[in-house]
Amino acid sequence: MKSFRVVLTTILGFVFGWVCYFLSKSGGPLSVSLMWSIILSRTLLGFVIGISSLRMNYLLHGIILGIIVSFPMALATAIKSASVFWGTLIAGAVYGFLIELITNLVIKEKPAVAPSA
Repeated sequence: MKSFRVVLTTILGFVFGWVCYFLSKSGGPLSVSLMWSIILSRTLLGFVIGISSLRMNYLLHGIILGIIVSFPMALATAIKSASVFWGTLIAGAVYGFLIELITNLVIKEKPAVAPSA
């Protein structure tokens, strides 16, 4: 079941990569290299969520990994403006949340949560 989870999260990351690209393209045309950077960053997010073994609430897991994986792309966009930097991090958190939510609705199996003390 773990391999199905990795494949599903990676596919969802790829789909959200295209969504992110089309949403960012609404501000004007983007270069081909930037297009693939956006798509591959979100695909990487899906893959990292799928292979992660962090033990925490699954939705918080998606949000945290979304921010971590989006941070390099956010730094690259910080040259343009601070709002683009924060927008990239927030979008990463939202896509991470959605990837985890959809994956757990499809698989109906949440990652293990650390036992409470």
